[in-house]
Amino acid sequence: MWTGTIWSELTRPYGESVSAPKVVESLPLVNALHLLVRYGVVSVFAGLGLLVSSLAHWPGTHQPAPLWFTETASDLGIALMLFGTVIFAFTLRELQGRWSLAAFVPGVNVLAVSATVTQRLSGRSPLTRVVAEVVLIALFVAGAHAEPWLSVALALVAIGQVQWPSALLDQLWPPTEGVTPAP
Repeated sequence: MWTGTIWSELTRPYGESVSAPKVVESLPLVNALHLLVRYGVVSVFAGLGLLVSSLAHWPGTHQPAPLWFTETASDLGIALMLFGTVIFAFTLRELQGRWSLAAFVPGVNVLAVSATVTQRLSGRSPLTRVVAEVVLIALFVAGAHAEPWLSVALALVAIGQVQWPSALLDQLWPPTEGVTPAP
């Protein structure tokens, strides 16, 4: 501050200083979580549902569909699962800060992301959540051909896979004050 003759070293305090959030440091993780929530979860679980359903209606089964349709649906299901698996792999890398073997194993990386996000958010063991997800996915795969309502089990897992990373995104990317979202 200028006193009129010299610069003063004294400043008047204006309240407690507010530390700026370290959004820039977590930007790669934020981007990975956005991709996961928008594309990864849908790709993996829609691909799994499509693959299981097309195999349940393969020619020669109880309720067969045309071969061209089941082959196309199976190929699309596999492609969706691979695309989603790549997104889950990159998200797991950002969550852990390094590449791990679990990131490259389809299905395992889905559960590893779930476990890591649960650990970050709640601070407790993610074992209960991961076991519940495995049971629900296995229930769908084993029984969806006979009981179509078991698709709800897969949907429950997908919802959880979207909600938990979204909650972590909310922690990493705090809302901007004074900005209202568009309707």
